[in-house]
Amino acid sequence: MSREYDVVLLGASGFTGALTAEYLQKNAPAGLKWAVAGRNKQKLEVFRKDVLQADVTDAASMRVLAEATKVVATTVGPYIQYGEPLVAACAEAGTGYLDLTGEPEFVDRMYVRYHERATQTGARLVHACGFDSIPYDLGVQYTVEQLPENVPIQVDGLLRAGGRFSGGTFHTAITAFSRPKQNLDAHRARRQAEHPPIGRKARAVPGRIHRQQGFWAVPLPTVDPQIVAYSGRLLDRYGPDFRYSHYAAFNRLPMMAGGIGAVALLATAAQIPPARKALLNRLQPGDGPSAEQRARSWFNARFVGRGGGKQVVTEVAGGDPGYDETAKMLGESALCLALDDLPETAGQTTTAAALGPALRERLMRAGMTFATLEVDSY
Repeated sequence: MSREYDVVLLGASGFTGALTAEYLQKNAPAGLKWAVAGRNKQKLEVFRKDVLQADVTDAASMRVLAEATKVVATTVGPYIQYGEPLVAACAEAGTGYLDLTGEPEFVDRMYVRYHERATQTGARLVHACGFDSIPYDLGVQYTVEQLPENVPIQVDGLLRAGGRFSGGTFHTAITAFSRPKQNLDAHRARRQAEHPPIGRKARAVPGRIHRQQGFWAVPLPTVDPQIVAYSGRLLDRYGPDFRYSHYAAFNRLPMMAGGIGAVALLATAAQIPPARKALLNRLQPGDGPSAEQRARSWFNARFVGRGGGKQVVTEVAGGDPGYDETAKMLGESALCLALDDLPETAGQTTTAAALGPALRERLMRAGMTFATLEVDSY
């Protein structure tokens, strides 16, 4: 595919977009042809790269952008409001697409509308290329690789993290909480459109509150189990019957109760228009934690996998989850999709299916850890 650029980053004037642009400036190989794109060229000129004028609300602008590059990475959310024109343009142009969405509704709607066309053109549409959902998608794949083949597999993921929201992430979360009916409708439409693998099953199982690995495990209703289960349907290595459950891990009962209460309160308030407006006014897109605050942030995702009489416990860990590591994950995903020798995939796919071990190796070289903690029989 002959294009003017290898990678274009859309949204570099935002908080996470700027961190991703800085990451690419420091880590992109010398021969990479990359540019930044957005509405405000003046704000983008600070990166001293080619600047493309692009407006996410203008379909024609998105078509020009998609046709100019092999890969587009976008940080412009909430994606349910601003993401579709670029997905449509990439599906039509056969261009690789990466985003940072944590919105299940958006992922489902884009599958229904553009998976088939992207399959025809060879476009790889890869959602959730940041803290949602790379640590879990690649962490589960790393775990499955250490279990026997052709057996039923169960994996539980347990997340602990410390960090702060940016304004953009907060707006995305509140928007998602405010749309329960739309989320359900999109999920049903996706189930009708997606063809499950023949002779195999792969699904996300909500699970229940319980003790595991020394923690209180609480079901975590994010986009991550949806992404992991889709990888399980795409990849035969996950076996004939794959199940994944996703949890937040707490050391103590009061912390667990406080976390559950906070999420319930936000989800309820987000569905009441005056309360939702008040919440959205508390943080503005572009606001985010300082470098000092990010330096104190961290995440740890532990996975317990069982299959064929073998149990494996693995761990994926890194620094600031929402921003420094997310910028690293999106940047390395873009480099991987543009430059590496990868499996033949097309349509809406996942980081595990499209990028897999190649991306895992990149992230390990960049400082994230993938480790095996225990191997036992059961």
